[in-house]
Amino acid sequence: MALNLLGCQQLDAQKLERPDPLPQDTFVEAYFNHTQSTDYQEPYRGLKRSGDDLEKLIVDAIASAQSTVDVAVQELRLPKIAQALAERHQAGVKVRVILENNYSRPWSELTKAEITKLPSRERGKYDEAVKLIDRNNDTQLSPTEINQGDALVILRNAGVPIIDDTADGSKGSGLMHHKFLVIDGRRLLVTSANFTTSGIHGDFAAPNSRGNANNLLKIESSELVTAFTQEFNLMWGDGPSGKPDSRFGLKKSLRPPQQVKLGNTTISVQFSPISPTQPWSQSSNGLISKTLTTANQSIDLALFVFSEQRLADTLAITHQRGVQIRTLIDPSFAYRYYSEGLDLMGVALSNKCQYEADNRPWQQPITTVGVPQLPQGDLLHHKFGIIDAQTVITGSHNWSAAANHQNDETVLVINSSTVAAHFKREFERLYSNSVLGVPVAVQEKIKEQQQQCTEITQADSNVSTGELVNLNTASQKELETLPGIGPKLAQRIITARQQKQFTSLEDLDNVSGVGPNLLQKLDGRVSW
Repeated sequence: MALNLLGCQQLDAQKLERPDPLPQDTFVEAYFNHTQSTDYQEPYRGLKRSGDDLEKLIVDAIASAQSTVDVAVQELRLPKIAQALAERHQAGVKVRVILENNYSRPWSELTKAEITKLPSRERGKYDEAVKLIDRNNDTQLSPTEINQGDALVILRNAGVPIIDDTADGSKGSGLMHHKFLVIDGRRLLVTSANFTTSGIHGDFAAPNSRGNANNLLKIESSELVTAFTQEFNLMWGDGPSGKPDSRFGLKKSLRPPQQVKLGNTTISVQFSPISPTQPWSQSSNGLISKTLTTANQSIDLALFVFSEQRLADTLAITHQRGVQIRTLIDPSFAYRYYSEGLDLMGVALSNKCQYEADNRPWQQPITTVGVPQLPQGDLLHHKFGIIDAQTVITGSHNWSAAANHQNDETVLVINSSTVAAHFKREFERLYSNSVLGVPVAVQEKIKEQQQQCTEITQADSNVSTGELVNLNTASQKELETLPGIGPKLAQRIITARQQKQFTSLEDLDNVSGVGPNLLQKLDGRVSW
């Protein structure tokens, strides 16, 4: 209830204190769905609210297309975007759409049996979709409502070609997590937002919700568009019903960062994933790390997830040079045992009395780490960093090993004080009402763990050297240094490799006792 009140107070404050819009970079325009400098009429709930209408920006870009529109987005559920794509396709524009396989089926086609089996998070997405499609609010979806409101049905009815990340013959990459559009080979939109009500406008189930905090960039550059088109074409292959020559996830070859210069603005782009057997420095997280080391004065971070230890270590070294660091993480991830926000605050949580390998709580913790206070239902979905008010790191890429080694992702590094000023304003907005430091509940949990886990301390927990452990050659003792692997599981791994050598991380899933959670922990720590 307090958070609802806070959300209303924030909205009232936005009406009273409206800053002037900032000037835009000639080639790179930045927009935010929670900005206080503009407002718009939200199309689905009819709300007059602060923020840039990211959906309208996307729809207008699609409507301007004369020859081609390529869309790669994890989830597309907004009917106005679907209708814009359908209209361009019917007008003779070449339209192609790539989705994540978990979200490539219309919600309206789920059976009652399937609906009852949905996990709570997915059930919430389903309920939100039904509310969006059900125009007369009678809880029944008529054929007319489905044809006009279910985005994927709109695309299908129009004959728009669509594939997902199973088009390569696999069960899908970690996640097809891209969120970009390429228009006419010259215009590019890159965003952190999924094309959903929750991602852009707000939830029907939460009246005060104004959408997950997200950003969107409009970039005019045929050279940069070429890089994104190459990435799109790798995933697209021959398209629907073609040969299984699509490339998702680790089936794509290593691609180093590409850099373009647009006037006084420099942009580097890198696409994930990269095999954990490749040098980490060549990965997207390696690019992020390299960019962080350029800081001389300040680093401000607004992150949905922060779980990459090596990035926390880079920040530690940078902080020791006197660089000021402020970090905001979404509340749903900020205080989990694998959150690097805990490292920055100098504390650690264990998982069943096991600490993360290489875990390094800072000896000189900072007090400028915390969580933003957003209206109920909204998330901090940004993935951006600002270095010295000059350079911005952004894109779809969460700061995690999964994004680095499993998902199809985009990282952009933009050197422009004009672009940075927009992200700086967004950060200050979030930071002004944030809650900083280690919450009392987390402090109590740490004390409780220290009492319960008397046999393990931070100092004597299994800590790896940072080198990859080879599953096919490691000794039992070396395997036991990995998180979540004890003597029995280590022996089962050795037995399994004697029968058949491991050729991928997925092969490990065939060993009894290994599941998705453990695979995620081991990602980036093992080779074969």
